Amino acid sequence: MAEQNNRLGTLMMIAAVLIFALQDGVSRHLGSHYNTFSIVMLRYWVFLIFGYYLVRRSQGGFSSVWASPNKTWQVVRGVILAAEICIMQVSFVNLGLIETHAVFVTSPLIVAALSGPILGEKVGWRRWAAIGVGCIGVLIVLDPGGSVFSIWALVPLLGAFIYALYALLTRYVGRTDTSAVSFFWMGLVGAIVLTPLGLWFWTPMTPIDSAWMGLLCCSGILGHWLLIRSYEVAEASAVQPFVYLQLVFISIFGITIFGEVLRLNAVVGATIVVAAGLFTLWRQRVRAQAEAASRRSAQT
Repeated sequence: MAEQNNRLGTLMMIAAVLIFALQDGVSRHLGSHYNTFSIVMLRYWVFLIFGYYLVRRSQGGFSSVWASPNKTWQVVRGVILAAEICIMQVSFVNLGLIETHAVFVTSPLIVAALSGPILGEKVGWRRWAAIGVGCIGVLIVLDPGGSVFSIWALVPLLGAFIYALYALLTRYVGRTDTSAVSFFWMGLVGAIVLTPLGLWFWTPMTPIDSAWMGLLCCSGILGHWLLIRSYEVAEASAVQPFVYLQLVFISIFGITIFGEVLRLNAVVGATIVVAAGLFTLWRQRVRAQAEAASRRSAQT
């Protein structure tokens, strides 16, 4: 049964990252014509509605939201994610989809590096070595000594760092709060922060772009639902590696739709980063299995 659940979770994860890749393409198109804050504001209104729906259907309802012992951290987490989405939106427009994601794939390595000081998790020398190799991959992608280096290449690196903080805070609040509670807080805080900015910079959209905006918002609901369900029906260690498929999907969309160029250094560097990230995931799984075996042995 576990194998069947892992298979289902994997299919859901692949579908989710495909939808997220499509969203990034739509975001790049809209970001070329409209203000970033306005676009992200509309997305967060939909996030909030979806979060409301999740909480209404969850055990405990809204009493579990207000009873959360992590309200301060939930607010901080919501602000951080709102900033990260805005940063990535700007990067899509100014750097491109492929280059942005080739740098952003470092976020799992940053999570691994920060999990020790922030969550108190043990990071062994093997994972530190993988993180170091990943840093080499990032330098290859950025190509700071090359003639095509752009300062915009540092923007997705900032986004990756901020997203890593968000991921760590999500794991921290997840020790006591359900995914529905965390999702609602994310939507609520982001909507509150971005609505004044989004309305201030608002400009009317054309009917076609309004349809694209509607697709962006609706697909966001489906993508996040698939992501949540994937982690619910399967082991996280089994489905997490498939997140890297988003880079493949993004490359396809970037080349075929936006005419982006797949540079050799981006391919080589991103491959190194992904390999290092997969190694850290494997080490985490091995360590978790060893700890579980040790607990079972102690109980017997």
